[in-house]
Amino acid sequence: MLETARYETRRHLRGTVALTVGVSLYVAFIVWYFSLVDPSAYEQIAESVPPAMREAFGIDTIGTIEGWLGGQIYTFVWVVGLGIYFAYAAAGKIASHIETDRMDLLLSFPVSRRRLLLETFASMLLPLVLLNVVVVGVTYGLVLAIGETIDPIHLVMAHLLSIPYLLVCAAIGTLLSVLVNRAAVAERAAIGLLFALWLLESAVGAAPQFAWIQYLSPTHYYSPTPVLIAGTYDALDAGVLLAAFVALLAVSQFLFRRRDI
Repeated sequence: MLETARYETRRHLRGTVALTVGVSLYVAFIVWYFSLVDPSAYEQIAESVPPAMREAFGIDTIGTIEGWLGGQIYTFVWVVGLGIYFAYAAAGKIASHIETDRMDLLLSFPVSRRRLLLETFASMLLPLVLLNVVVVGVTYGLVLAIGETIDPIHLVMAHLLSIPYLLVCAAIGTLLSVLVNRAAVAERAAIGLLFALWLLESAVGAAPQFAWIQYLSPTHYYSPTPVLIAGTYDALDAGVLLAAFVALLAVSQFLFRRRDI
């Protein structure tokens, strides 16, 4: 049982560790930089940035450690960077097996396409869990090290609420992966789609007549900065993301079962 999940997990273990270390080092740099800058300079930075960018990156509150982390790490790295990464990584899994004809070998074993897809997707859980667990500890420890304080519950909730969001991103990549035969095409499509969805959601403020578009983007349902600052979040948003994740994965399974390999 779970042979495919174990194989895929082992195959990407080194990359997962490297990604976790890289993100942790970036967090260390951002926290260290916060301790060097004069607090009054943050207000000047916020005033010099266009309103749309202030809203997109949460720059209005960068004078506090919570706002600084929200804008520099959680909005930029978690929402944009890791969202694209999980979509990209998932997009290459099924499509790469089809492209290299390895899928023919896998399907020759007594395993259903549904189980194969689920186990392949399950290998994405290791980087998702490892990143959230490690970076929570690293961030909290570094904040205390520079003499600042942050509510640990708010920090944990910001990471916990990111899980449904990242699952949706990975499910989008999986859906693209079963639609095409070439991994590179699926991966590029995943990058472009996630970035476009983030831009659309961020640009809604400049075009109120298109406000409905924001509801199509998963980034609309995950806002880490308010969680870090005041512990403010809507549980319904997490529910929407989980429902979208299940729906996307179900559609991926349906299409994968019906397609000709």
